[in-house]
Amino acid sequence: MLYPVMPLFLQSIGFSSLLIGILEGVAEATAGLSKGYFGRLSDSTGRRLPFVQLGYALSSIAKPMLAVFTHPLWIFGARTTDKLGKGFRTAARDAILSDESTPENKGKVFGFHRAMDTLGAAIGPALALVFLIYYPGQYKLLFLITFAPALLSVLLTFSIKEKKLLVPAHKTSFKISQIFNYLKTANRNYKVIASILLLFAVFNSSDVFLLLKIKQSGLSDSYVIGIYIIYNLIYALASFPLGQLADKFGLKNTMVAGFAIFVIVYLGFGLNASLVGFAVFYVLYGLYMAATEGVSKALLSNLVPKSETASAIGTYAGLSSLAALVSSTTAGLIWKYVSPEAVFIFSAVGAAIATVMLLSVKLNKEAGS
Repeated sequence: MLYPVMPLFLQSIGFSSLLIGILEGVAEATAGLSKGYFGRLSDSTGRRLPFVQLGYALSSIAKPMLAVFTHPLWIFGARTTDKLGKGFRTAARDAILSDESTPENKGKVFGFHRAMDTLGAAIGPALALVFLIYYPGQYKLLFLITFAPALLSVLLTFSIKEKKLLVPAHKTSFKISQIFNYLKTANRNYKVIASILLLFAVFNSSDVFLLLKIKQSGLSDSYVIGIYIIYNLIYALASFPLGQLADKFGLKNTMVAGFAIFVIVYLGFGLNASLVGFAVFYVLYGLYMAATEGVSKALLSNLVPKSETASAIGTYAGLSSLAALVSSTTAGLIWKYVSPEAVFIFSAVGAAIATVMLLSVKLNKEAGS
């Protein structure tokens, strides 16, 4: 409900494009670094479900906090708390999905998860759009309303039965200073693929800038949210079938196709001035997300033993969050001091380099080539 509203709300309380970029970068860094830590902790303790439950609870509490005060420090605190919750739950949740699948159907499993997750991300903004039609500009009230479905999601986690036979990968205590220690012991395939994905992440700034670009073109809040809803519907509908295709034709090959679509979309946003063009490119962006978001986790989890799944996904998430901090801050600077169009051209060129590198990597069939 809130993601497409976020940049509109932030602008309404005086946040500049640069400050929004820094906020999103810090929030993503918080999420990613905590994913790395709590992913390793999940593996070392042999537990998954408590991390999932606490993660959803933190995010549920954080969202209404945005409606209390508009001071920048408070907004930063609330947003990072929300992302901290994501850091708690993501690696453990993805490890549960991985444990319940096989290398042959992992793309399908993660694709189904992305489809359901993104379907919610289409229904939520649709409800937000209806609300803002009747109560225009009432962003704070909308933030408070979202507490109800968020709380329901927390309660639903208590219906999950965690596997009792999960054996801890490491009996020793795990310290926060060891977040990225997994890289020392990870196999070569993991290191190579993760490095290329991280290079791509350096040029992949927050989606907020896509929404800001559409808004800057003179479209209303309702139009911006409407495009975001269509994007999520495409994302949701395509995630499951693309996950199935990834199992058949290769996880890595599907990622390459997704990266190529990203390059086209960002070039389009940089060179296009048509409102219809923005809508078309945002629809294509939904296909990019469907071809990469769940598939990347499936690919990384196939490269490591089951006992290291949360560590592998969490470590990658931690490093990609640092890349997100760099990319979003850089995008904010380019937007302010060069031009909005330059942001997208810069990202497209960097993403094209990462696409070629990923295409050149050779993996065995079991790994998901």
